Amino acid sequence: MARIMIVDDEAKIREVVREYAEFEGYEVVEAEDGMEAVEKIREDKNFDCVILDIMMPKLDGYSACKEIKKLKNIPVIMLSARGEEYDKLFGFEVGIDDYVVKPFSPKELMARIKVVIKRADHNDSEDVITYKGLVINFAAREVIIDGKRAQMTPKEYDILFFLAKNMNIAMSREKLLEEVWGFDFYGDDRTVDTHIKMLRNSLGPYRDLIVTLRGMGYKFDNIRK
Repeated sequence: MARIMIVDDEAKIREVVREYAEFEGYEVVEAEDGMEAVEKIREDKNFDCVILDIMMPKLDGYSACKEIKKLKNIPVIMLSARGEEYDKLFGFEVGIDDYVVKPFSPKELMARIKVVIKRADHNDSEDVITYKGLVINFAAREVIIDGKRAQMTPKEYDILFFLAKNMNIAMSREKLLEEVWGFDFYGDDRTVDTHIKMLRNSLGPYRDLIVTLRGMGYKFDNIRK
């Protein structure tokens, strides 16, 4: 049984999400603010997903997400009444895996939870790709560049792993949004370009392995040819 944490200072929202989540078969733990969530995860890291509000007392969602990711790379879905692109991009930069704007459909949220948990499980079951000084370790969810561990955001890992697993296959921006961001992402495909730029910077000398397909999207170069 997958285990999730609902973090929101509004009891009604926690109640609604819990009701739907338990109906889907999830075990649910609640927290009223970001600080309580971090403390609970510090004590028990056995969670498969965290649903995290942004505007909360004591510790906001962005800060809580950063602290949670330091403890364990648990998928985080951010809830927010703010739907501006800047807020979403900032969320992805600090490590969230998906972004849901309030008011939201509980059924849609359940679908998004299912996607991020499935994606995390899939990423943990793969092998290792090695090319010169680049090592992509899917099981450990880490990337080594010339002997040093790369510092990437969770979304950069997701994009790289997806492209690498589909080596030399052309991926449109729409396909990347669908597969990496998950269920019915509402956003601009410029989001993909922004994250690809960040990923290339993180890859350093191996940045050219992410090939731009003009007018189409991207692919990971066939390093096994």
